[in-house]
Amino acid sequence: MKSLGEKIKEARKTKQLTQEELSELSKVNLRTIQRIENDENTPRGQTLNLICNALELDVITFKLQNSSSKQTSIASLIINGGFLVLLNIALMEIFGYSTLDTGANLNSKICAFLLSFLLPFFIVYKTQKMNNIERLLKFGSGFIFYILAAFFMRGFLTGLQVGLFSGLFPCLIIALSVLYYGNHLIKTSN
Repeated sequence: MKSLGEKIKEARKTKQLTQEELSELSKVNLRTIQRIENDENTPRGQTLNLICNALELDVITFKLQNSSSKQTSIASLIINGGFLVLLNIALMEIFGYSTLDTGANLNSKICAFLLSFLLPFFIVYKTQKMNNIERLLKFGSGFIFYILAAFFMRGFLTGLQVGLFSGLFPCLIIALSVLYYGNHLIKTSN
């Protein structure tokens, strides 16, 4: 979806106006128009009215399109947040079932150990442009919550013993480490 600055720039070019000519027609400072078109500023009120009048555009249409894009971004934010919560819960369940379950044997703990490297590495591979801390918080918040919940529900010493002897804590710490340092692993492998 185009930003307001891109729409104004496109309208100016269709009218075959330069930024200087638009500045003279709208009585808006040239630098302000440059900032708006480069999306450094968002025009408000009188500035938007002056530019739209000079370009013979409807101001109400511009405002409605801009507000609908904000609503879409809020909806997508809610959907993305819900997806991340479900993904974190699923990852917590995978490691919990593989290590803490009463039927967990050596094979399932080895599987959890391998998954603690492979699943986060796959996430890192798919989100290489994401910041390390952002990736850790988005995809590792369930792991952090799991560690804290073990300490609070069982007490510090009992939680530490259960977490270490079951293999849960080593798996979660490996997963968190791969999420944070995964970009370095990918860069060295390329």
